[in-house]
Amino acid sequence: MEWMRRAGQAGRRGAEAAVAAVRRAWAGPGRERDLVVQAGKAALAAWVAWAVVGWWLEAPMAFVAPWVAVVLVESTVYRSVAHGLQQVAAIAVGTVLATAVALLLNSAMATMALVLPVVLLLGQWRRLGSQGIYAATGALFVLTGGPVSIASAGARIAEALFGALVGVVVNALIRPPVYLRDARAALQDAACEAQEILEAVADGLASGEWDDHQAGEWHERALRLGRLVDQARSAIGWGRESVRVNPRARQGERPPSPDDTVYSDVLAVLDYVAVHTAGVTRTVGETAADGKAALPVTELTRTYAHFLRHTARAVRLYSQARFAPSGREDFAVEQLREAVGELHRRLGEFRMRLPGAVSDDPDALVTYGTLLAQAHRLADQLVQD
Repeated sequence: MEWMRRAGQAGRRGAEAAVAAVRRAWAGPGRERDLVVQAGKAALAAWVAWAVVGWWLEAPMAFVAPWVAVVLVESTVYRSVAHGLQQVAAIAVGTVLATAVALLLNSAMATMALVLPVVLLLGQWRRLGSQGIYAATGALFVLTGGPVSIASAGARIAEALFGALVGVVVNALIRPPVYLRDARAALQDAACEAQEILEAVADGLASGEWDDHQAGEWHERALRLGRLVDQARSAIGWGRESVRVNPRARQGERPPSPDDTVYSDVLAVLDYVAVHTAGVTRTVGETAADGKAALPVTELTRTYAHFLRHTARAVRLYSQARFAPSGREDFAVEQLREAVGELHRRLGEFRMRLPGAVSDDPDALVTYGTLLAQAHRLADQLVQD
C-alpha cells in the first residue's frame, strides 16, 4: 500500500539520520557529542542527588532531588543558575501555600480546589519565567504525598534546593557547555537544508516525476527550513549566554562572538532564502492536481529548474564564503561571485522565454510569473550581500 511505502521511507530516513548523528558524535567534537555529554551529565546529576537524598538520607520524597537535578543540566551554565533559582522559588511558593491551607482546612480535596487555581496564576508571574509551572507541581506533591505537616513541607523544599545545587554544580564543573548551541553550525545546517530542498525541487521539475504528495513534502521541508533559521537565531542568543557564569569562558575557551556582523548578515540572507523557498514550493504545490504535475516538462520548466540548481549552489557557496577558513576567503568569495553571475544569466534567460512560451495559457503565465518574481527577489538579496 502507498501509506506503507511512505511510512517505510520515513522510517528509513529517520534511521539514516540517527546513524549519521551517532557517527558525527563518534568522529569528533561537535554538537552531537556535546548533546551526548549533556545527557551523561544529567544522568550523573540525578544519580548523585538520589544517592545522597534517597539512599543515604532515605528522605520520604527523595525523588524530588534527582528530578530537579536532571532538568537543571541546561544548555548553558547561566541558564542552569537562573532556572534553578526560579524553580526552587516556584516549588517553595506552591509547597508553603498548599501546606498552610491544608493544615487550616484539614481536607486535601478542598485544599486542592482552592490552591491549584491560585498557584497556577502565581506561576504566570514574570519573575518565575518558564519555571512558574513548578508552583503547581510543589502544591500537588504536598497534597498527594501523604500526611501534610510543616516538617514534610520543609523536607520537600530542602530536597528541591539540594537537587538544584547538584544540577548547577555538575553543569558548571564538568565540561561546561560553551559550544553546545553553536550558532555557526546552526546557520550552516540551515544553508545545507535550503540547498537540498532547492535541488530536490529542481530535479522534480526537470524530470516531471512529481505529484501533489511530493510537492507537499517539499513544502513541509521548506516550512521546517524556516524553523531551522529560527533555531539559528536562538543559537546566537544561546552563544552569547553560554559565556556568562562559565569557568571555561574565563579560561579563554570562548566561542566565536555572537555579536559578529557575519552572523547577522548570514541570518538575514537565510531568513530570506527560507521565505523564497517556501514560496517556490507553495507555488509548485498549488499547481498540482489529481495526482499529476500541472507544470508539463517543457524547455521553460527545465530553464527554471536550472535556475533553482544554481540558486542552491549559490546558497552553499554563500555559506562557505561567510565561514571560509583563514586564507581561503578570497577564493570562496570569487566562487560566490561567479555563481551569482550565472544565477543572473539563468534568470535573464528564463525572463526572455516566458512571454512567448505561455502567451496562450493565462494560468501558466500566472504560475511562472509568480516563480519569476520570487527568483528576482532571491537573486537581488544574494547580490546585495
